[in-house]
Amino acid sequence: MRRAILAGISLCFLLGGRLRLFALNPSLDISQYAHTSWTVRDGFSLGNVYAMAQTPDGYLWLGSEFGLFRFDGVSFVRWQPPDGEQLPARNIYSLVAARDGTLWIGTFAGLASWHDGRLTRFHELDRVMVTSLLEDRHGTVWVGGMSDRGGHLCAVRGGRGTCSGGDGLFGMFGRFVWSFHEDAAGTLWVGADSGLWRWAPGAPKRYPIPGMRIGDLSEADDGHLVIGIRDRALKQLIHDSIEPYPIRSANRPMAPLQDAEVDSNKLLRDRDGGLWIATAGRGLIHASRGRVDTFAMSDGLAGNVSCSLFEDREGTIWVATTGGLDRFQQSSVATFSTKQGLLTDAVVSVLGGSDGTVWLAAREGLMRWKDGHFTAFRRTSGLPDDATQSLFEDPRGRVWVFTKGGLAYFDGRRFVPVPGVSSKEVFSIAGDESGNLWLSGDAGLTHLLAGHVVENVPWSTIGQTRAKVVVSDRGGVWLSF
Repeated sequence: MRRAILAGISLCFLLGGRLRLFALNPSLDISQYAHTSWTVRDGFSLGNVYAMAQTPDGYLWLGSEFGLFRFDGVSFVRWQPPDGEQLPARNIYSLVAARDGTLWIGTFAGLASWHDGRLTRFHELDRVMVTSLLEDRHGTVWVGGMSDRGGHLCAVRGGRGTCSGGDGLFGMFGRFVWSFHEDAAGTLWVGADSGLWRWAPGAPKRYPIPGMRIGDLSEADDGHLVIGIRDRALKQLIHDSIEPYPIRSANRPMAPLQDAEVDSNKLLRDRDGGLWIATAGRGLIHASRGRVDTFAMSDGLAGNVSCSLFEDREGTIWVATTGGLDRFQQSSVATFSTKQGLLTDAVVSVLGGSDGTVWLAAREGLMRWKDGHFTAFRRTSGLPDDATQSLFEDPRGRVWVFTKGGLAYFDGRRFVPVPGVSSKEVFSIAGDESGNLWLSGDAGLTHLLAGHVVENVPWSTIGQTRAKVVVSDRGGVWLSF
């Protein structure tokens, strides 16, 4: 019976059977983070990683179908218990690192803890698959599990456990206890086969969710409980009522993601308020401050079927899938592409404006990055042509842009064309505070003063061809060939 239950609950089971100093910037998309991947294709051999935890010494622990592993940032080392001792089972499904340094290890057939070189087993949970672990603010370790006797919920205090459920005929929790969440008020929430439970403090209260299988639990921006539902979109608990938790599609901002587009396996609310959704077949979904983006195998994720999510104490996000392990860190350099609104990934010129804006020239048009958003300018915006080349900002703050159709400058409101440039392609623009502007192009050097062309100097006059760099200097200009 347990084999059938496992196959029905987690796709990870089904498939498995055969140091940064800053948190992530919530304004960035997943693709803009520094991403490292350890994949099965590259020799990653830990199997499906169902749980991760970080002990106070900084080590990252990974519980997988092949055992318990420790990662020091460079290599994965299999952990072995002391001679003569063993874990209840080799397969690890849940981990939690307690504040006192104890590593709690939930296996497919029981619970153990590791602290100060001592392995302790809790025999009252032998033959119970430990599905979830949580240490609350009071230091109590909560244990969720499942067995042939139904769902189990235990509280471990002072080395002793007190359990509910597991009393035959599946009992109060049904077939399993699957997830925990402690909210900001200290309320313990339990996701079980029989529904959602508000367990402590006070008398337990059940919220049945008929026809839906509860997965992971998390918290919304406003403090409401977020409920992951297998094969469904997310739900939330609002004033004792189960309501939809809409997540807007990145491609369809007015339309919530549909059930099949979410299908959450694991949920994680990071320290900056971003919600990470590890799905059962579509990779990662990241929702933050009204923005939603996705990251899948086509973007470089090790696999589309996610098994666990974890945020370490440095704010790094770890994602384990059936294809390997992924790490997302904030980098000092952010990447921008068409995913963030660029017209194209092929940019030919970049200008940092004095007001903090960034201008980017490309064959498809001119782009401006301002206040976290891209704005595109084309011929319909007043440019001489869509294909833009060189950029320059003069001392008055005007942005000059040379296009396939000629020269123009942006005065803050509109583009003003400037005729008279002989070149059809301009490589470089320079200017000075006296109003001189110099353009190096395919036909020669063009000199402008006070916004008007005063001379076009053919390269043959200088005895050179095509200076690629020009630097203005006190009314004159330096040329580099």
